[in-house]
Amino acid sequence: MVAIAAGSLALTGCSENKGGNSDKDSKKDQKEAAVQSKAVTYGDAKASTGPAPEVPGAKPGGTIQVYQEAGLSHLDPGQIYVSDAGQVANLLFRGLTNFQEDGKGGVSVVGDLATDSGTSSDGGKTWKFTLKDGVKDENGKAITSADIRHTVERQYAEFIFDGPTYLQTWLSGPKYRKALPDGGFGKKHLPDDVLETPDDKTVIFHFKTAQPDLPQTLAMPGYTVVPEETDTKAKYDKAPVSSGPYKIAEYKVGKTLKLVKNENWDPKTDSVRNQYVDGWNFDFGVTESTQTSRLIADQGAAKNAIQLTGAVESTKIQDVITTPEVNKRTIKGYQPYVMTLNFNLDRVKNKKVRDAVTYAVNSKSLIAGEGGAYGGDVAPNLFAPTLPGYEAKYDPYGRLKTPSGNIAKAKELLKGVPAAEKKLVFAYRSSEIEQKRKVALEDALSKVGITVVAKEVDAASFTEQIGKLDNPYDMYVTGWGQDWPSPGTVVTPIYDGDQIADGSPNYSHINDPKVQELIKKALSEEPTEAAKTWKEAHHYILEKVNPAAPLWYSKQFQLYGSNIGGARYSTESSYIDVTRLFLKS
Repeated sequence: MVAIAAGSLALTGCSENKGGNSDKDSKKDQKEAAVQSKAVTYGDAKASTGPAPEVPGAKPGGTIQVYQEAGLSHLDPGQIYVSDAGQVANLLFRGLTNFQEDGKGGVSVVGDLATDSGTSSDGGKTWKFTLKDGVKDENGKAITSADIRHTVERQYAEFIFDGPTYLQTWLSGPKYRKALPDGGFGKKHLPDDVLETPDDKTVIFHFKTAQPDLPQTLAMPGYTVVPEETDTKAKYDKAPVSSGPYKIAEYKVGKTLKLVKNENWDPKTDSVRNQYVDGWNFDFGVTESTQTSRLIADQGAAKNAIQLTGAVESTKIQDVITTPEVNKRTIKGYQPYVMTLNFNLDRVKNKKVRDAVTYAVNSKSLIAGEGGAYGGDVAPNLFAPTLPGYEAKYDPYGRLKTPSGNIAKAKELLKGVPAAEKKLVFAYRSSEIEQKRKVALEDALSKVGITVVAKEVDAASFTEQIGKLDNPYDMYVTGWGQDWPSPGTVVTPIYDGDQIADGSPNYSHINDPKVQELIKKALSEEPTEAAKTWKEAHHYILEKVNPAAPLWYSKQFQLYGSNIGGARYSTESSYIDVTRLFLKS
């Protein structure tokens, strides 16, 4: 998924925080990250039966304060594909499956609304799910197979443009919208040989090819349930109906969000989430530096506060790690995100320019703005250390040898390039951290004769703006993490030409025949053979096309108030685990 930059809720493992020091040795960090890429297991009915395990020392009551700089991109589940909304989604929405964590880096998929993680047949082409008894939405209406069908079919509608597309593509091909242009809101529905709901409790998916990863796909927040009866189409984004432990009491877009307990959520049906606090108050527009200052001071309401997807502000990291009573209130871990400088290939058509930028960018300076060793490591390629198939020594642009940029090589590439092609429009978010990134990029590229025209974009709508095919920008920083441990969940969403559309995370608009051929080949192969093909695709994309300059691998370093209990790093979201928090007093 996208980092708040642009991607998906991704799998990345990390053990529960014990308040120790973050390791500054990148090689050691990457070895730990490699452990995080172990396969996800599929849970049975027993593992899927609630209630969720009790958190030691947990108490009921109180309200958690949440600090967040940017407003939420979406709250319509079908539109959720970035981390901020994904965090909130786990409090509000439920899908057929969900990820369950053991606190030691292990992740399994269990049934959420379904009784288990699914039963496959026909060589993995057919998947059957049975809904649990007693699952209801916030209005007390039973969730049935008709709601699941509706949830799937509405993903075909034109107004759904920002969410994941795996399921729709697997069911109906890359041009899936043509199969159901009205998203199931009219008389036409997907045929039973694609999606079958023989009774209120049974959902059966039929695919043309085996889809062994379906349980992980359905665990994404983008596929959580939207009850048919209360679907308001495009307006649903502002007032969605809950199926999780909390529901929306008040939402002022970009300003505040208040959640209260959903009385119709039954803990006996939920093996993942707890419902300890009475509510959650989200304040948007709180900068990371303000968040950090408040949480370090730990006064008043800040004692009950957390950072949602923000991090300790880079200039205050030393203050945190050198103060034991503050440092013990942190969570730290390797994220699955590769931060890249995406090129809009419709506008930056000269590969020499793209290569020159890739050589010139200063990863060291960018990482310093993220907090140095606590914020990330130099990225030599487009695969994260948490991803199976990661090659630590694969470094075609010499990023590891020249992390501050290879100015001489960049200048050499730009000889003879017209001045007009050396003027690049850079889109960046209206946030503190993005201001730092802008300055670092301007400084690095100016040294090789490239003029950067910086354009600020509202942070809440950033992914929507750069996701438009006809956008006016040449480059933008985004971050992508695998949706589950497979290179296919990196290559397919962001480098597949068939995915090019408004709202697609193929932000570079890459559409290369060789890449398409390799993607098709990998998707038809067994995992061992597919790994070789994904590797070939990765090398070809980075060396022969270069749609994005690798910048850094991100790490997380968050702070929370002293009255917050149950805090740990989420293996699934790579942020604080919101499903188990409580207030100590």
